[in-house]
Amino acid sequence: MLSDYLPIVLLAGVVAVFAVASLAVSSMLRPSRPTPAKLMPYECGIVPERDPRGERFPVKFYVVAMLFIVFDIETIFLFPWALTFRELGLFGLIEMAVFIGLVFVAYAYVRMKGGLDWNVRGLREGPSPVAEPPPVDRRREVAGAR
Repeated sequence: MLSDYLPIVLLAGVVAVFAVASLAVSSMLRPSRPTPAKLMPYECGIVPERDPRGERFPVKFYVVAMLFIVFDIETIFLFPWALTFRELGLFGLIEMAVFIGLVFVAYAYVRMKGGLDWNVRGLREGPSPVAEPPPVDRRREVAGAR
C-alpha cells in the first residue's frame, strides 16, 4: 500500500527541492542596486500622487466576500449529495430541500437588506473623510536617481 504512493511522494519532493533551489540560486545571482526610482511603486508609468494608507474600503466589500463563501459552501455540499442521491432516497431529498430552503431564506434576507445592491453612489461619495497629505512632486526623485 505504501509503495503505491512512493512515486507521488518522490515527485512532490523533487518539485519542492526544485522550487526552493530556483529561488535560492536566483536570489544569490541577481544584481542588487536599489535606487529611489526602482523602489517607487509602478503604476502604468504614472507617478503615484498619494499614499494608499488613507483610503478606506466600505464594509460592503467584505459582506459580499462572506456571502460568496456561504453560497460557495452550499455548492460544495450539493456535489456529494448529488452523487449519493439514489441511495439516500426520499430522506435525502427532504434534507436537501430543507438545506436549500434555509440558504434561500438567508439570500432573501440579504437581498431585502440591500447587501447585493452594488451602486456606485454608495461606494464613493465625495472626498475621503481622512485628511490626505498634499501631493508630492516625485519627478525630481526619479530624475535624480538616473
